[in-house]
This record gives sequence, structure tokens and C-alpha cells, in this order.
Amino acid sequence: MKTLPQSNATLLIRTDFSDQEAWETVCATVGTPNEDGFMASSRVVDDRAFQDLTTEQLLRLVPEGSQHRLLALVDVTTIGSPEMPLLVIDHREEPRGEIRVVATEFWSIENNLSLANMDFHEFAGAVDGDGIFRGF
Repeated sequence: MKTLPQSNATLLIRTDFSDQEAWETVCATVGTPNEDGFMASSRVVDDRAFQDLTTEQLLRLVPEGSQHRLLALVDVTTIGSPEMPLLVIDHREEPRGEIRVVATEFWSIENNLSLANMDFHEFAGAVDGDGIFRGF
């Protein structure tokens, strides 16, 4: 099995290949600065080797000594929703942290965690009733 690439940026990993246009929309949304010019530092991983893998399977593919803290999965839930809620995983958090983050707000969690301005639990505590972070 292939391992995930080494990267200082958060990996944006495609696991659902059912809709190319939706995937491209997710990538464009994540790669577009918000109205204040903030944008996530992410590296796109578009490889069918990761198709349909679970969180647990992907975490086993993180290389030893990896510099990235977060993984962002573009899965069937992301592709199937107009808000494109990414599954964001903080694999260094104990216990491991996982929340859904709408694609337009991904920059917020990525920027603040990479700069140590905030902790993962602050984002997890700000999710809406359906478990999705849509901003503060």
C-alpha cells in the first residue's frame, strides 16, 4: 500500500471519485482566499490508491516523522453536500480529534492550528448541532 506524501502543508486527500466536477469545486474553494485574504496551506492528494479508505486506514499511511498535523478528507459526505464539509483529522491530538469543516472555513482551522493560535478543541466546541464547523 502506498504511503501519504511528506508535506509541511495539510494534505487534502480525495477518497471519493464519484463526481469530478464536485472534486474540482472543493479544490477551487479550498484554494481561494477568503474576503480577508486568508487561505489554507494545503497539498492536494488526488490518487485512486486512496479511494474509499477509512480514517483508520489513512492514518496508518502517514509517514513516520510526518510534519503535518492535520489531514482533510474529501469523502462521500463532502462530495454529496453543497457546503462540502471536509472531514478534518488532528492525528496528533490525544484522543484523536475529528470534525467536519465546511470548505469555505477550512482556512480557519488550518491557519490557526499551524500557527498555534488556537487548539483543536476550540474548533470542535464550535460545531453546529449537526457536528459541522461553519465559522465563529
